[in-house]
Amino acid sequence: MPLLIVAILLVLVISAVPVAAVLGILSLSLDEMFMRGRRSLMMGDFVWEQSIEYILVAIPMFILLGEIMLRSGIAVRMYNAVIQWISWLPGGLLHANIGSSAIFAASSGSSVATAATIGTVAYPEIEKRRYNESLFLGSIAAGGTLGILIPPSINLIIYGLLTDSSVPELYLAGIFPGLMLAGLFMAVIVIACLRNPQWGGQKVETSWSQRIRVLPDLLPPILLFVAVVGSIYAGVATPTEAASIGVVFALIIAAWNRALNFSMLLEAFEGTMKSTATIMLIILAAVFLNFVLGFMGITQAILAAIEAMGLTPMQTMLVIVAFYLVLGMFMETLSMMLTTIPVVFPIVTHMGFDPIWFGILITVLMETALITPPIGINLYVVHGIRERGGNFNDVSIGAVPFVFAMLAMIGLLLAFPGIAIWLPNQFY
Repeated sequence: MPLLIVAILLVLVISAVPVAAVLGILSLSLDEMFMRGRRSLMMGDFVWEQSIEYILVAIPMFILLGEIMLRSGIAVRMYNAVIQWISWLPGGLLHANIGSSAIFAASSGSSVATAATIGTVAYPEIEKRRYNESLFLGSIAAGGTLGILIPPSINLIIYGLLTDSSVPELYLAGIFPGLMLAGLFMAVIVIACLRNPQWGGQKVETSWSQRIRVLPDLLPPILLFVAVVGSIYAGVATPTEAASIGVVFALIIAAWNRALNFSMLLEAFEGTMKSTATIMLIILAAVFLNFVLGFMGITQAILAAIEAMGLTPMQTMLVIVAFYLVLGMFMETLSMMLTTIPVVFPIVTHMGFDPIWFGILITVLMETALITPPIGINLYVVHGIRERGGNFNDVSIGAVPFVFAMLAMIGLLLAFPGIAIWLPNQFY
């Protein structure tokens, strides 16, 4: 039955049926086939109960925060400032793509928003400074994935909601792995550009006076990070309240930069509503599917099957990792997370693994799916910003070296769980 469900999901997704519709069709069909449609009668009440979860309010807040940063020009100034500080490394602006993505991720919470924002700002530099276009676009797509690992993160909020895990602990656990992954990305760029110097484009001329002059442009995203994450650990705000604090700070910074006006707000609100509606529809459809699967006993059946195989906990975890790497090639990350975690999480905890550590591991696996063709969302986002068009394969090929960096990060998390759980253990 689990294999049949996965097969149906893949067929519908590959057929270009919208993800929310895929989940809805599957849940209603299973309910009709195996429970005579009795669970469908409860759909209205069930969806309402799930949609009024307080923590879900953080999702539109973080999306709005990213929209304001983009529309008010904060992201452009931040990118230009990062160029002055790290473009001396082999690879030049390729490192600025990663560094800017890491900083933007620390305030937006969304990988797609990070990739779209940094990509829009950075793209003109490819032709201007003669970079290898494929690697340049791949670095933007990879850097964008940091948006769901470095706190605050929308995906970690959803994981916490699905598994009843502490979101503040998940945020702390994501800091070191997020910074390490950014470092691995930059190492990939250094190696690639030392082997092929022409890929690194023209060197950016700068001076210490210029670097000091642009420091104020790095302050807004840093202040936003301190306001959002700092308010959580100071005990002042919950993750949802912290997201709203971030929006207020972003509006104040936009006003300070004289970028706050009605048209900017209208564009930010419109973009937020579109993204929120899409995400919430997927979440509610997936939660109802999980509800149906729970009544069918799928989770218990999978647990029994794995126990019968006689695998050790680490062998089981390697099977789970391989499952997500393959599934990530065909499913969008949010829907993959919502449909699989309720089934996989009981297996993981039954084997004795730390739920906070697994939350970070699963997030890195989701990041890998974001740049793994054919369904890698960040690849399509980056391809969409290309003004001159081009072949989608250019972006996919450019992202391949960064996929290996993510696989290395997954290996490090498996070998050294303390990378993720040391900081939350110290704090709590």
